[in-house]
Amino acid sequence: MFLNSIAVWRISSFIRKEFRLNLTKNLCCKGIYDADTIFALSSGHGMCGVAVVRVSGPASALVLQSMAGLSRGLPPPRTAVLRNVTDPRSQELLDRGLVLWFPGPRSFTGEDSAEFHLHGGAAVITGVLQALGSVPGVRPAEAGEFTRRAFHAGKLDLTEVEGLGDLIHAETEAQRRQALRQMEGELSRLYQGWSQRLTRSLAHMEAFIDFSEDELIEEGVLNEVDLSVLQLQREIEGHLQDGRRAERLRSGVQAVIAGATNAGKSSFLNLLCQRPAAIVSPTAGTTRDVVETSLNIGGFPVVLSDTAGLRDTGDSVEMEGVRRAKERVQLADVTLVVVDSTQLPQNYQSVQNFLTDHLRSILPNGDDLTASLQRCLLVLNKRDLLSRRTVDGLQKSISQAEGLPLASLLSCQTGDGLDDFLDVFQDRMRTLCGDPLVGSVSLTQARHRCHLQQCVRALSQYHRYRDVDLALAAEGLRLALTSVGRITGKVGAEQILDIIFRDFCIGK
Repeated sequence: MFLNSIAVWRISSFIRKEFRLNLTKNLCCKGIYDADTIFALSSGHGMCGVAVVRVSGPASALVLQSMAGLSRGLPPPRTAVLRNVTDPRSQELLDRGLVLWFPGPRSFTGEDSAEFHLHGGAAVITGVLQALGSVPGVRPAEAGEFTRRAFHAGKLDLTEVEGLGDLIHAETEAQRRQALRQMEGELSRLYQGWSQRLTRSLAHMEAFIDFSEDELIEEGVLNEVDLSVLQLQREIEGHLQDGRRAERLRSGVQAVIAGATNAGKSSFLNLLCQRPAAIVSPTAGTTRDVVETSLNIGGFPVVLSDTAGLRDTGDSVEMEGVRRAKERVQLADVTLVVVDSTQLPQNYQSVQNFLTDHLRSILPNGDDLTASLQRCLLVLNKRDLLSRRTVDGLQKSISQAEGLPLASLLSCQTGDGLDDFLDVFQDRMRTLCGDPLVGSVSLTQARHRCHLQQCVRALSQYHRYRDVDLALAAEGLRLALTSVGRITGKVGAEQILDIIFRDFCIGK
């Protein structure tokens, strides 16, 4: 890009500033995280066959030698060795198990690390942890500290750290697949690519501002920046228009059961849960508050909420329950409207009008049902109380009706029709969450969305000031780069580290 080699030595103020900031950050991080050695139980708490105790830091070799009787030297890296594990103070035998040595930087944290694979009894674990705590310079780890050290060592960026956290907390197959994809760096590579393109555009812009008067810059450099920024902005905007599928998959689809009193909402919740999660009574208004439970529907996480029956009432407690029910319906990803099928009109041609009016009374946007119907499923309960002829007539009438959501005719008492409903429900989950293994990787965190929205606004600033003030346009690019960098932790990460790592378990 430069026509004169002299320009190579004229570093812009932006580059000098970033160099100083990164150097200072690296020195600070090194000074903080090389100071001590940490240990923790990395496997789950409670009685188990094998427990894993992890140690990381400069004293890891000393710990391993003193507690595993390795006076002649450390074992080969990443090789399990069967040893007696003893208390370094009293030499009392604590257990006999496998020990492993992971010299830095080829370890999870990038530091010297060791692992003790022990029998999982509570007394064994307590004895080993107490022995580790007696070694000078060794202390218990804080929540997420091992992963935080891996981040500072450059082993993981923040998106990969978040993917690891999601994998630890994954409860369904779809969540596991999405977390693995993010942990393997697909999201990181996407954002790093955007950062590199922004850095290049900003460098060209800074170079034009600094050197254009000396005629050291080729003509058309700003046109190239314009094209690159416009293309990048379109890509980010497309990335943001993902329907929040990955975020929904990560946190669970919010499904709300709603309907009139005594329609069988609580019975429907219990049927889906396969346990008595809610109280069932023939008395109208039994459910007063929201009853919430988590389910795995076809590999997708669902947070299912049973709500109070929607009706006019003078009871202040029930009124509060109705208010909360309407609030949940307003926020739901999918609303399961339960209807007592015995209350449907005998004239099948009137069923559509009856259900439309009923949905209008329950769903938000009363006069405009279009948006609400798109996130609604009808559950026609008490099928067991209808004759076979009535069931056939209702099914035919509903299948021919236009403008109604998908409907399932079932019995919460006998379970008849449940499989058909689950097939419909799973299809809706696939639509809402997508397939985490298909297509480009999607946003998984609300903070990613926030930073990318800030990035788009900053790129708009570039376009707004491009022909007015190049310095302000360049500032827009700088702000955009900072916003993307905060997602991966490459720029300005310190203020968000505690938020990300605090949800990790001790020993990870």
